[in-house]
Amino acid sequence: MRADRLVATLLLMQSRGRVTAKEVAGELEVSVATARRDLEALSAAGIPVYPQPGRGGGWALVGGARTDLSGLTATEAQALFLLVGPAAAVAPDAKAALRKLVRALPQTFRADAEAAASAVVIDSARWGQEVPERDDTVDLLRQAVVRRRKVRLAYRNRTHQTTERLVDPWGLIDKDDVWYLIAGTEKGQRTFRVDRITDATATDEEAHRPGDFELAKAWDEVVEEMEQRRSPVSAVVLIEQRFVHVLHRQFGRHCEVLGEQDGRATVRLAAHTPLSIAERIAGWGTTVEVIESAPVRTELARIGAELAARYGSVDE
Repeated sequence: MRADRLVATLLLMQSRGRVTAKEVAGELEVSVATARRDLEALSAAGIPVYPQPGRGGGWALVGGARTDLSGLTATEAQALFLLVGPAAAVAPDAKAALRKLVRALPQTFRADAEAAASAVVIDSARWGQEVPERDDTVDLLRQAVVRRRKVRLAYRNRTHQTTERLVDPWGLIDKDDVWYLIAGTEKGQRTFRVDRITDATATDEEAHRPGDFELAKAWDEVVEEMEQRRSPVSAVVLIEQRFVHVLHRQFGRHCEVLGEQDGRATVRLAAHTPLSIAERIAGWGTTVEVIESAPVRTELARIGAELAARYGSVDE
C-alpha cells in the first residue's frame, strides 16, 4: 500500500509545509525509517520535496504550505469524502485513512469534508434481512490484486464440477451484491463468480497483468457479452410513443427504439426465449403489436387461447 502512503505524505506536507520523518511516521503509523524512505522516494521521483538540514530542519515543499499538490478545491474535497465516507463505516482501514486525510487537508476544508464523510449511510440489507457478512475470499483476492500475486483457486462451475486453477488476478467487480473476479489464465482472460470459489490461496509468485489492461473497459465487454448470451431472441414491436418509457422499465437495456413516426415507436425487445418476451407484453393487449418474430406471436396466441379457455365462459 506504499502508493497510499505517498499520497498521504504529500497531503500532510501540503497542510504543514515542513515535516520531519518522525512526524510523518507518527501520523501514518509507520516506522521512522519507512517514512524517511517514502520522503526520499518522493524527492527522487521529481516531486519538489527537499530535506532541510540543521536544527529545526526536516523535509519541505518548495513554496512551503502554499504549494497545493493535491489540486483539490473545496467542492472536490467534499465530493471525495462523500464517496469515501460510507465505506469508512464498515471498513476499519478506510476509517483510519479518512481520519488521516482529514488532518492532511487545509484547515478551511476540514469542517465541510468531515460533514460530507458522515452525510451518507449505505444499508446493504434488504427489508427483513440481515446485513450480508463480508466475504473473506473477496479480501484475499483484493490483496492479491494490489500486491500482484498469483492465486490458486478451487472453482465450482455451473454443473457443480470443481477444478483447480492458478490465475493472475486483475480486478474485482461488485455487481448487485455479487462479486466477480477478472483474471488471466492459461487460456486467456476469464471471469469467475467469487461465490463459486470454494478455496483460494495467495502464492508468492508474481502475477502478470497486461500493461494496457483497464478493469472498467474489460468489465463493460464482459457485461455486453453476457447480456447478448442471456437475450438471444428478439422481436420488433409497435407501441405508442408515450408508453415507450414503461416498456423500457420492463426490458431495460434490451429495449431499443428503432424509429418513431406518427406518434408510434418501433422498438426491438430481447430476452432469452420467445415465451419470456410474450409473457411480459401479453398484459399490454393490443397496445403492443408484434410486427417481427413469428415465435413470439405464436406464444402470445397460445397465452390468449389459454386465458380465453379459462375465463371466456365464466359467468359474472
